[in-house]
Amino acid sequence: MPKSKRDKKISLTKTDKKGLALKQKIAEDVKNCVEKFNSVYVFTYKNIRNDKMKEIREQWKPSKFFFGKIKILQIGLGRTEEEEVEEGLHKFSKCLKGQCALFFTDRPEKEVKDWFNDFSYDGFARSGFKVKESISLEAGPLDQFAHSMEPYLRQLGLPTKLDKGIVTLIKDYDICKEGNVLTPEQAKILELLGYRLATFTLDLMASWHKDKGLETYKVNKEEVSKESDEEMEDE
Repeated sequence: MPKSKRDKKISLTKTDKKGLALKQKIAEDVKNCVEKFNSVYVFTYKNIRNDKMKEIREQWKPSKFFFGKIKILQIGLGRTEEEEVEEGLHKFSKCLKGQCALFFTDRPEKEVKDWFNDFSYDGFARSGFKVKESISLEAGPLDQFAHSMEPYLRQLGLPTKLDKGIVTLIKDYDICKEGNVLTPEQAKILELLGYRLATFTLDLMASWHKDKGLETYKVNKEEVSKESDEEMEDE
């Protein structure tokens, strides 16, 4: 009886002992999912945040998402024909480039494609985001804020004071200008004021199916963001 590819050992080098166990677990979990699910997709993500991904994970259960270093995900799949967990997966692993993640599922391919194509939502931009519009505030009361917020608003850079217990902007203030990259303080001010400038997207790049192998997709949406995203947590 031929030896199963599933039995191949995972080798992770050039890593410290502290992170080795976690990396090995992620790679091993990826291998287990190849065995468990019929299909795996690679997708790029832009501006996505942990709280939204938790909602998406709940929505797609028992399907599995994996975020992490590309090399670790590739090791789990197999980077060469000799290492691959299933036939043809080493070609699929080469599709992992840039800021991307894996999605394992047994749901129909059309359902998966339709959901990814339709998915997007507006959210709060974080630091490092390049804004596409200028936003300014006129001097005057900011009565959406409680008086206890005034010291914090000043700490963020807003020229405020308390006027008869009401938070008041003492002069006109430019929060950001078109083309600028947001600082942490600017991002927080925009969030407090309710400005949702970032569009959150997930774009399919390729898939591998046990019955038909590798399939790649043309990405028509905006190029994957190079800004710093909050690190996702794997289940």
